[in-house]
Amino acid sequence: MAEALPSYETIALARRGRLLTITMNRPDAMNAVNLAMHDELAAVFKFAIADADSDVVVLTGAGRAFSAGGDLDHIARNAAEPERFDHEVEVAKEIVLAMLDLDKPLVCRMNGHAVGLGATLALVCDVVFAADNAKIGDPHVGIGLVAGDGGAAIWPARIGFGRAKEYLLTGELLNAKRAEEIGLVNYALPAAELDAAVDAFCDKLLSGASFAIRATKKVLNIEVKRIFNDVLAPGLELEKQSVRTADHREAIQALKEKRKPNFGG
Repeated sequence: MAEALPSYETIALARRGRLLTITMNRPDAMNAVNLAMHDELAAVFKFAIADADSDVVVLTGAGRAFSAGGDLDHIARNAAEPERFDHEVEVAKEIVLAMLDLDKPLVCRMNGHAVGLGATLALVCDVVFAADNAKIGDPHVGIGLVAGDGGAAIWPARIGFGRAKEYLLTGELLNAKRAEEIGLVNYALPAAELDAAVDAFCDKLLSGASFAIRATKKVLNIEVKRIFNDVLAPGLELEKQSVRTADHREAIQALKEKRKPNFGG
């Protein structure tokens, strides 16, 4: 009999046989990542690594979004007290490295928009199934921040440096069909077909040779982890510096006032 699942404030867990589903569970906030969710994401992926009762893991969001990225109130507090962000730098490393250390296939059910950190969480998954009405993007620069929490590592790995620079330097959001065309996500499907496609893919993996599948993922992730080991620490250090800039504070004020920011450089 499978062991009981742990309980979290902002994340829900469910089992179907040997499939474990992780659901970011702040639907009223479009699953924006606050401090509690940030810490719990690190914890839940560490749990998934150790979970003896699963062979495949799905990551998704509750409600109409996958994840809208950072919670605005949380971002504003970090800007006002930048030392708070120093803790998050260490946790951000734990989140991404735990996702990469997970040898079970990690499938993204991108049920809605995936923005900023939400995009990184989606793209670090092994295979991404997206609803075709969803958008994905990493607009860190739009709020005066460096895309340091994984975007600068995973976007080039998926679509090459030319396209990655285009989208990370502008912060532009892509619709899911365009993301599928350029290889950023694997599939863009009508929302009504998303669950069936994810379930069919997971069932195919679950019926396969578990050791061979996990070991193959380990081999594939050697290069992905090398990239993250080179890029993540300096990226987060630069993001930490950008949290302390006037441009970032201006961007937050502009968001609160629902206007375009006036960046000063």
